[in-house]
Amino acid sequence: MASGYGLQGGPSRCFPFWQEVLACYVVNTSAEDDSGKKKCAPVLEDYYECLHHKKEAARVRALQAAYRKAEASSARENAPSAGQIRNLGLLDKEEDTKQVLGG
Repeated sequence: MASGYGLQGGPSRCFPFWQEVLACYVVNTSAEDDSGKKKCAPVLEDYYECLHHKKEAARVRALQAAYRKAEASSARENAPSAGQIRNLGLLDKEEDTKQVLGG
């Protein structure tokens, strides 16, 4: 990001956010007074999100957790029976199952 150029030679994906940060600093601060930097916190946060995607990753993790929880709580429509699991879906293998179970 130091040069502002991306992998294909154009501007990097976060360069517009960096320009907004610089513009905010130029407008809200001066050489003597740095108190205006507080006004630039949301813009700086957007720039950091563009660089690191922490909020996006947290949102994806939350969505995946909710999806897994919903999947675990709902019953499956086409759940295999115990016999199908033992026979691995093979036809006419009840005798093999009886031999394995010792019956």
